[in-house]
Amino acid sequence: MKNFKKSIILLLIFCLVMCFSMTACGPANEQTDPTEDQTQEQGTDEQGEEQGEGTQEAETSEVTDAPEIAGLTFESELERDYAEQFRVFRYEGGYKYFHIVNGDDFLLVPEGGSVPEGLDENVTVLQAPVKNIYLAATAQMALFLSMDGADSIRLTSLRSDGWTFDEPKKLTDEGKFVYAGKYSEPDYEMLLDEGCELAIESTMIYHTPEVQEMIEDLGIPVLVDMSSYESNPVGRMEWIKFYAELIGKEAEAKEFFDGQKAKVESLDEFENTEKTVAFFYISTDGKAIVRSSDDYIPTMIEMAGARYIFKDVADETGKANIPMTIEAFYDAAANADYVVYNASIDSSVKSMDDLLAKDPIMSEIKAVKEGNCWSTGSSMYQRTDIAGDMIMDFHTLFTEENPEDKLVYLSKLE
Repeated sequence: MKNFKKSIILLLIFCLVMCFSMTACGPANEQTDPTEDQTQEQGTDEQGEEQGEGTQEAETSEVTDAPEIAGLTFESELERDYAEQFRVFRYEGGYKYFHIVNGDDFLLVPEGGSVPEGLDENVTVLQAPVKNIYLAATAQMALFLSMDGADSIRLTSLRSDGWTFDEPKKLTDEGKFVYAGKYSEPDYEMLLDEGCELAIESTMIYHTPEVQEMIEDLGIPVLVDMSSYESNPVGRMEWIKFYAELIGKEAEAKEFFDGQKAKVESLDEFENTEKTVAFFYISTDGKAIVRSSDDYIPTMIEMAGARYIFKDVADETGKANIPMTIEAFYDAAANADYVVYNASIDSSVKSMDDLLAKDPIMSEIKAVKEGNCWSTGSSMYQRTDIAGDMIMDFHTLFTEENPEDKLVYLSKLE
C-alpha cells in the first residue's frame, strides 16, 4: 500500500512537471541578468541568491500585533535588535507564530499539541520538532551550524564541493547531509523518501514558482528566507534567532548572536575615517559589478569606519549587484583609497597582476597605484555567521598601518 501511494505521488509529480513545462513554453523567454547566468553556470546557489535577490518584487505584509488565535494565549514576542523582515510571537503551551514580511505565516505546534480550530487557512502549520529540513537557502547553513542545529537538516541543495567552508563539506561527505538537487531542480522522490518536513528556500525560488508549488503539493511546507532583504548585515545574521525558535536552539542562538553583536557595537563611538572603498568584481563580459549603495556590504564598510565610494547606486528592480561600464566605474572609483575585490564571486583574482589583467584602466586607480588592494575570501556569502568578524576585519584594514597579519577574511593582493 505504501509503495502504491508513493507511485501515485510520483505520477502526480510527472504530470505536474509536464503541465508546467507546457505552460512555460512561449514565443520567447525573458532574458535573464548576465551576472546571474554566470553564477548559475558556476553551480553555486548562494551566489545566485546574492545576485538574483530582488529581481522579483515580493509582496509585503506587516503584522503590528500578535495574531489572535482561538484557544491560545499570547505570551511574548521575540526581541529583535536589527532584523526587520520577520517577527515571532510566542503563546502559552509552546505554540509559536512566525510572520515574514513577504506575507508567509507559520504556526509551530508543540509536540503533542493540536492545531487550533478556525486557524486562518493562509497560515501554514508546522509540527515540532521540525526535522529533515531541505535547506536550499545555502547562506543559512552557517547560522544553523553556529547554534548546533545540524541535526535538524537532512537535505541540501549543494554537493560537498559546492560548500566554501569545511563543516558542511565534512557533514556531506560523512552522509549526515544528503544532496537533494539544486533549488530549481530538487529530487522530489528523495524529499519524500527522507521524510522532509520543511523546505527552506532563498528568494531565488521566485524565479521558479512551479517548483515551490510542486513541493507544497507533496505536503511539504515551503519557507522563503528573506534575510537577503535585510540592509543591515547584523540584521541578516539575526535570522539565527528566527530559526532557533523553529528548532529549539534559542539559548545557543542568543549566545552566538550576542557575541557577534558586541563586536559590532564596540565601534559605535568610532569616528569614521572618511577613507573610500571600491568593492566590486569584473564579470565575464567586462563589466564592473558593484553593490547597490543600500546593500548590506556598503553598510558593513560604513560600520567599520570608511565610506563606500559608489554613492546612490541602485537598481529600480532592487537587485543587489549593479553592472557598470568600465568607464563609469573608473569615473567613480578613480580616487578610492582602497580596492576590495569580490573574490567570493570571481576567485580568479589572486594578485595585482590578475587585477590589472582585468582591464588596463585599473592601473590608474589611486588604491592600485598605492598598492592598497585586497580581496575577500571565497566563503563570504555562505558565512552569514561572520558578519561581526568581517566588520572587524574591515575596521582593522581601515585603521591599522600594516594590517596584513591581523586579517582573517581579507587578503592583500601582492
